[in-house]
Amino acid sequence: MKKMMLLGALLVCTAAVGSAQESRQDVSASAYGLFGPEVHGAAGVTENTTGALGFLGSYRYSVTPRSGLEVNYSFLQNSDRYSNPSFGVNKLYVHSRQQEISGAYVYSRNYKNYNPFLEVGVGGMIFSPIRDYGTQVLSLKQNTNIGALFGGGVAYEISPSFDIRAEYRAFLLKAPDFGYANFKTNRYEVLSMPSIGLAYHF
Repeated sequence: MKKMMLLGALLVCTAAVGSAQESRQDVSASAYGLFGPEVHGAAGVTENTTGALGFLGSYRYSVTPRSGLEVNYSFLQNSDRYSNPSFGVNKLYVHSRQQEISGAYVYSRNYKNYNPFLEVGVGGMIFSPIRDYGTQVLSLKQNTNIGALFGGGVAYEISPSFDIRAEYRAFLLKAPDFGYANFKTNRYEVLSMPSIGLAYHF
């Protein structure tokens, strides 16, 4: 009986070691920058996203050696600048918290220590106005805009458990208007979000 239990424990340990060597899962923490275009909408309304730095956290599960699934959460604070013919020469600013919750399919390849990858997915971008001196209109509402995520990058393996990951990410979505008619462009924009960070495999 003891020999059978010892054999069973040995098989479990062997399976656990094999699973650990596969490293099918990883988590990463990255810093990213946000860059947006100037959006020209109807009735002369324009919207511009100011640049900012934020945090990106990701969990990735490798279904096969080349295909994986990923979920992401990102957070930053930035300002959106709006102009409208009714404002005259003035521009109005909205200071906001911007959060991303997204999921993506990831296709990757392996070339020694370099692992290039591409990803595409969907998600939501949550824009929450902050009522402070950086926001010049008080009657604003939170926007949750659904959009498409796409991008690509490369991971450089520095050890069996860690890699450095650099990526260009982009998010296609409708420009936020915070529920204010004078900010409504009815246009889509692509937010560029290049990132660099560290991933841990387990």
